[in-house]
Amino acid sequence: MYNNISIDALRALDAIERKGSFAAAAESLYKVPSALTYTIKKLEDEVGTPLFDRSKQRAQLTAAGRLVLEHGREILLATNRLYDSVHELESGWESQIRLARDTIVPEQKIFPLMSKFNNLQQKVDVNLGVEVLGGGWDALHSRRADIVIGANGELPKGLFSTHKMGEISFVFAVSPKHPLANSPNTISNEQLQDYASIVVSDTSQVLPVRDSGLFKSRQLIRVNSMESKIAAQIEGLGVGFIPTHLAKPFLESGQLVEKECAIPRPSHEIYLAWHKDQTGKAFEWFIEHLCNLDWDL
Repeated sequence: MYNNISIDALRALDAIERKGSFAAAAESLYKVPSALTYTIKKLEDEVGTPLFDRSKQRAQLTAAGRLVLEHGREILLATNRLYDSVHELESGWESQIRLARDTIVPEQKIFPLMSKFNNLQQKVDVNLGVEVLGGGWDALHSRRADIVIGANGELPKGLFSTHKMGEISFVFAVSPKHPLANSPNTISNEQLQDYASIVVSDTSQVLPVRDSGLFKSRQLIRVNSMESKIAAQIEGLGVGFIPTHLAKPFLESGQLVEKECAIPRPSHEIYLAWHKDQTGKAFEWFIEHLCNLDWDL
């Protein structure tokens, strides 16, 4: 029976996996690397097996390490919920509210609302995370987010409440310096296969990952946000569909060129989503104001 596995050790393991290195994880936890190395070594002694393969240039999780990480994250989530529940019981206000936006929703739409919430002068931390594709539903499913802004795709049945924000349309856009910019005709499927396409990676951690690629291409270049996808396409690294409301300023400035594409990209609805059993004054405040916001998408 492992009595000495600490929450700090599980947080350290989680940070190393998320940040990609001991040094970056130590910085994010405001610790020196040697302290983090000691914490992980002590955790390995407790479980009785190495959690990292240190034979390579960069330490990688072993099978046992991934197992401890998976269960450790469940413990961290449960611990956070415990602290939150105690705080909320006393005041009715949560200690934190966790928002997650899909990158198809500009963060500038959310900042004024966060500023308005700050004026309430409640001691509630506001976390604004980023999710992509199925990552929004995954964030709710795993309870790492309280409210998702811009959830899209197939709606899970029965688990969540939703509010339709709007409908997103897409344009096929390329850099003026990309070879397809000079094509006089509709871009065909055959033409697309000669070039790289830029896609945004799904951020799901638990639920199945979705693929945003809608056509075959010579090469996939995956990025972690819609902002990065647009920047890559402006540089001419590849092509792809971009939400119309995000593409508009770059089309107007000439940094991107809209082209007709033989492969249609249907529009889709996006939603605010939250757990039906969610409670708390901060949660209720954000739901009310987010649902009444003019998203203009």
